[in-house]
Amino acid sequence: MNTNSHIQSRHVSRVIDAAPDDVYDVLADPGNLPEWARGLASSEVRRDGADLLVDSPMGEVRVHFVPRNPYRIADHDVTLPSGTTVNNPLRVLAHPNGSEVVFTVRQIELTDDEFERDCAAVADDLERLSDMVERR
Repeated sequence: MNTNSHIQSRHVSRVIDAAPDDVYDVLADPGNLPEWARGLASSEVRRDGADLLVDSPMGEVRVHFVPRNPYRIADHDVTLPSGTTVNNPLRVLAHPNGSEVVFTVRQIELTDDEFERDCAAVADDLERLSDMVERR
């Protein structure tokens, strides 16, 4: 565990050559999660009311996204198998080259090495999202 009394955060981003609304449409559709967000969803997404249940590399997690909105905010809470809930800010911003997706990774219940791996996994996920959107 990180023994620091503060929680470290890192913004991981990716510029995508597509309109922000097009990126948001793909990102905000839970059915697309297994295709691009492998760090979160390694199998089909199941619904449980307003929440999603997904098999992740950490075990089964519960995911709750904010409602779709015109601001292209896809923040979501992930409840880990330990019961800890992690808030994940996720935004699609306008960018001169199309869009920029920004994901804030927080070091909660992670060692420094695990945090680095988590940030790398998010970067890989955003690369897959970029490929998926740009193929459309």
